[in-house]
Amino acid sequence: MNIKIVLPCMLISAMAFSQTSVSGYVFEDLNKNNKKENREKGIENVAVSNGVQVVLTDKNGRYSLPIQEDQTIFVIKPSGYKLPLNSNNLPQYYYQYKPKGSPEDFKYKGVLPTGTLPKEINFALQKQEESKNFDILVFGDPQPYTEKELDYFKRAIVKEVKETKKNAIFGISLGDLVGDNLSLQKPYADVMKEIGLPWYNVMGNHDMNYEAKEDMLSDETFESNFGPANYSFNYGNVHFMILDDILYPDPRDGKGYWGGFREDQIQFIQNDLKLVDKNKLIVVSFHIPLEHTNEDNFRNADRQILFDALSPFSNALMLSAHTHIQQQIFYGKPQGWNGSKDLHEYNVGTTCGDWWSGTSDEIGLPTSTMRDGTAKGYSFISFNDNQYKVKYKTAGKPEDYQIKLYLPKVIPFPSKTSAKVVANFFIGSKKDKVEYRIDGGKWEKMEYNETIDPNFAQSVFKWDTTQDLFPGRRPSNPDLSKHIWVGGFGNKLTLGKHKVEVRASDMYGNQFTASENFEVKDRIVIP
Repeated sequence: MNIKIVLPCMLISAMAFSQTSVSGYVFEDLNKNNKKENREKGIENVAVSNGVQVVLTDKNGRYSLPIQEDQTIFVIKPSGYKLPLNSNNLPQYYYQYKPKGSPEDFKYKGVLPTGTLPKEINFALQKQEESKNFDILVFGDPQPYTEKELDYFKRAIVKEVKETKKNAIFGISLGDLVGDNLSLQKPYADVMKEIGLPWYNVMGNHDMNYEAKEDMLSDETFESNFGPANYSFNYGNVHFMILDDILYPDPRDGKGYWGGFREDQIQFIQNDLKLVDKNKLIVVSFHIPLEHTNEDNFRNADRQILFDALSPFSNALMLSAHTHIQQQIFYGKPQGWNGSKDLHEYNVGTTCGDWWSGTSDEIGLPTSTMRDGTAKGYSFISFNDNQYKVKYKTAGKPEDYQIKLYLPKVIPFPSKTSAKVVANFFIGSKKDKVEYRIDGGKWEKMEYNETIDPNFAQSVFKWDTTQDLFPGRRPSNPDLSKHIWVGGFGNKLTLGKHKVEVRASDMYGNQFTASENFEVKDRIVIP
């Protein structure tokens, strides 16, 4: 009698469980066909997530997780293994569970209905040698609004990177892959595959579905083209975390967007980092920078939660874009960071510069200097075990082009003048040392000064003083730069030609130089 009552209950319970959980294996794909076969063994202690919970595979490589509609199950690539890639070199590490698909009324389509949950969702990995010393590429906002601007990106950045990528083993784009026109996401991916490296993508505010009434649905087209907007993976002794830090619509008033995280994202951050070796370097990539003096742009409570999750790690780096300037941001106790040393956020300069603006060069590419005077370009990050070094590469310039100088071509004799030598050290910060000398004399310290870049200001003002319109788009107005240093001329310079040299040392011990010539002339005497 009791058996007859219990068995149906057990059956119902099992059915309910099968509908709300997913399981499978993470396995070594020996024949590289992405299918688990009997001779292919599971891999133990690999993290798998549903975007909230994170679990480790058992000794047989098996995992089990709860799942709800619209969640994505993904493997967190362990060090020493590689993921399969699709034809655009995008890593394939996830299964999207959207039985009904994305909303059908969105302007830009999302994920098609995935139907019934498979009996098993298995993840294929292949063994690979991974040095703890490696390089990656980092792109800030490509952000083409049109096919023409996508062609600018291809010719200005991708064509060059194919030659300069050197030993980089993968890349990350920090959001705003396109500019609102989500039909350009697939063409963008087609362009990016030419680089020939695995590529990871962050979602930006210009990659969103604006029809979404809740933040969970704002990434539907992004998900269909690039996969989940929140995920992580390992390489060498580094744990990489990719996060969507845009709340849309803004929960304060339902208009626009706000920087921050949903509760499910917060749980993923905490659950993911709990399982990571504290000796690893943590690199967190997102779009909107965390640094703001008030909460207009980013929710402080969410920033604090991320800080708290990162605080057990001795080594961490955060990467952001969005601003179309370049800056090094450091957080300490006054900002709520309680780690053993300052937390560094590198707000990366953009590949599109100032939104593809300005006059064009000899091959028709817009100069597009950012409004803080940073030339458009991209970055390399070099990892040595759990340490890192960053280097910025200006598009179309030699590797050693790291400083742009501004100074008058001529100053009066005697040389007492209010004119200054101005140095824009693109990757610099207030912590760095910048010096100058004239005619090979003694090196003197330059003064750090948050001001506008005069070279960029000149390039803008010529648009306002021309009698004939230039082709293209006027650059944005100049903004304060966080990497300007100034020095005076003194009053002892002789008549004739002179040379000023500037050298800058960054936080990693690298030194860069730049030089310009100028002349001291007699004043013209007006009778």
